[in-house]
Amino acid sequence: MQSVCMVAAPNLEKGADAVTTTPRDPFPTTAELLRGLSEEYAAFADLIAPLDRAAWTAPTRCTGWEVRDVAGHVTLGAAESLDGMIGARTPDEQAALLRDRTAAEVADLLRRSAGGLIALLERFDEAAWAAPAPTPGRTVHNGVLTLWYDAFVHADDIRTALGLPARHEPAAVAACVAWLCAELSRLGRGPLTLRLDGLPPRSIGSGGPVVTGDPMRFVLAASGRLDPAVLGLDRRVNVHLLP
Repeated sequence: MQSVCMVAAPNLEKGADAVTTTPRDPFPTTAELLRGLSEEYAAFADLIAPLDRAAWTAPTRCTGWEVRDVAGHVTLGAAESLDGMIGARTPDEQAALLRDRTAAEVADLLRRSAGGLIALLERFDEAAWAAPAPTPGRTVHNGVLTLWYDAFVHADDIRTALGLPARHEPAAVAACVAWLCAELSRLGRGPLTLRLDGLPPRSIGSGGPVVTGDPMRFVLAASGRLDPAVLGLDRRVNVHLLP
């Protein structure tokens, strides 16, 4: 089973130097990151906990993945980050490991893992946040930002699959834009300029097409969930597209 829109275990290198932002648009602070990730995991657990068998096995826009596979991947992202095993399994392996659990069981595991992870991260000082993450090539701060992005986009996958109302919290959308810009820079994609509603401008490289409008549409396009042509971009803006 291979999902075209899955988010792999964090391995973003510190390569966002080419991303230019205004002073009003920094990456999330550690306090913002902890608050955002905690809220995202709580909302994700609340989303999946009451799902019945039909909803739990419904197909999603992540090719080959049902709702339960998406939930298993997100849950083990938290659990394996807590126990230091993040990156040991592929996303598909994570998805398969919990697919025989009920929705309530997976939600409970996510709540317990998220609580332990947030408590651990709250004890970190500035040096610890800047240190390498368990996955090679990423700082702890970048790794935690990836977890937030991962939980947010996959919650949207589930809501879309089940016809549920969207939950696009502005802080979460802004965090996803920040992560995607850093990843595009790392991959050498661009140039590209973002002038998205409610967010200060960002530039990846110099020049290139200008993207305006709803930042969520950029998140969907850059994560492989929306045809980038609708934003005037080509397929290389999808950060999960292999070279």
